[in-house]
Amino acid sequence: MTELAPDAGFGGKNAKLKSALLQHKALSFAGLSERLFGLLFSGLVYPQIWEDPIVDMAAMQIEPGHRIVTIGSGGCNMLTYLSAGPARIDVVDLNPHHIALNRLKLAAFRHLPSHKDVVRFLGSTGTRSNAQAFDLFLAPTLDAGTRTYWNGRDLMGRRRIGVLGRNIYRTGLLGRFIAASHVLARLHGVNPADFVQARSMREQRQFFDDKLAPLFDRPVIRWITGRKSSLFGLGIPPQQFDELASLSEERSLAAVLRHRLEKLTCHFPLRENYFAWQAFGRRYPLPHEGDLPPYLQASNYEAIRNHADRVAVHHESFTDLLGRKPASSVDRYVLLDAQDWMSDRQLYDLWSEVTRTAAPGAVVIFRTAAEASILPGRLSSALIDQWHYDAETSSKLGIEDRSAIYGGFHVYRKKA
Repeated sequence: MTELAPDAGFGGKNAKLKSALLQHKALSFAGLSERLFGLLFSGLVYPQIWEDPIVDMAAMQIEPGHRIVTIGSGGCNMLTYLSAGPARIDVVDLNPHHIALNRLKLAAFRHLPSHKDVVRFLGSTGTRSNAQAFDLFLAPTLDAGTRTYWNGRDLMGRRRIGVLGRNIYRTGLLGRFIAASHVLARLHGVNPADFVQARSMREQRQFFDDKLAPLFDRPVIRWITGRKSSLFGLGIPPQQFDELASLSEERSLAAVLRHRLEKLTCHFPLRENYFAWQAFGRRYPLPHEGDLPPYLQASNYEAIRNHADRVAVHHESFTDLLGRKPASSVDRYVLLDAQDWMSDRQLYDLWSEVTRTAAPGAVVIFRTAAEASILPGRLSSALIDQWHYDAETSSKLGIEDRSAIYGGFHVYRKKA
C-alpha cells in the first residue's frame, strides 16, 4: 500500500491540473467569444430598433414636461417618444454608427420638406434620389462628424449615404443575420419571404406550422442554435445565450427561438406588425399591405418634427451621462436589454445613478432575454427597495410586444 501512495498523490495532482486546464480553456473560449461579439458590434448593428415602441409608450405614459434618457440603437423609439411631446430626450449609445444614424433620422424630420419625403428617405427601398436629398437638404445642417460619416465610403468604395437609396434594413449585423437565415431556410426548401403573402391569422399559423416549425427539428439548425457565435447576429451576446440556454435541457436555443418565432408569426395580424415584415419581407409594408412604424405614420409627423430639437444625442454610456445630471432630474429611463450584458458592479453603478437622478414618479423600462427580471439578488436592498416592480403591467405588456425577440419586459416605478 505504501508503494501506491506516491502514484495516488500524483494522480490527485493530475486531476487538479486537468481541472485547472479545462477551466482555463473554458475561460479562454469565453474570452474569445466576448472579443468576437465585441468586434461584430463595432459596426452598424440595428438600422431599426427591435423593441416595440407602442409597448414602451403604454408603460411610460409620457407627458409634456417629462425628461427621458434612452439608449439609441436604431433610433426609431426615440422618434416615437417625441410624438408625446416630452420636454427633453437624451439619447446615449457607445456605437458611433448608431450615433450617426440617430442624428441623420432627426435631421430628416427637421429638414426634409414633407412627410412623404421622410417616408421616402427612411422607409422605402430602391429610391436612388435619397442621396441627392441628403446632399440638398441634410448635409448642410449636420454636425461635421455626422456629415463626414455619411459622406464616407464603405468597404466597396460607395458613399455610406447610398445605402438609404438601396435598402438600409438589409445591412447591419441584424440585417445580415436575417439574410443568412433566409438562405439557410431556402436550403431546406422553405422561402421565408412567402410569409408576407398570408392574408389572415389562420394563414399565418398554417405557414408557421407547415413551413417554419419543422426547420427547428433539422440537425443542422439544432447544431447552429447550440453555438453561441452563430446567434451574435441577433444581438445575443454570450451572457444572454447562457441565460436563454438555461431554459432548455439541451442547452440549445432551438426550442426558445421556435417559441419566439411562433409569437412573431402567429400572435399578431401581419398588417399590424412591421417587425414581421422586416423579418420575412426584409422591408416595410407598402400602404396597401400594412402599417409603417409609428414614427413614420402621418399622424405623428407634425409632433415629431416640431419636437425634434428637444433631443440631444450623446456618444457615451448611460451611467456616465446620468453622472452629470442633477438629482431628481429624469422622469423616464429606457434601458433596452443592455443590463443582460452587465456585471454586478456595472449594474450597481447604473442603478445608483438612476436612483439618484430619478424624479418623483420616475419609471424605468427594460427587456431581458429570459423571462425574469435580472435585478433581484444582484442589487443591494438599499437600491432595489426604493423601486416598485410593476409585475402585472410588465407581464401584460410583455405579451403585447410585437417584436417577439425578448423573453421579458419589465417596469419599475420609483417609490414615493
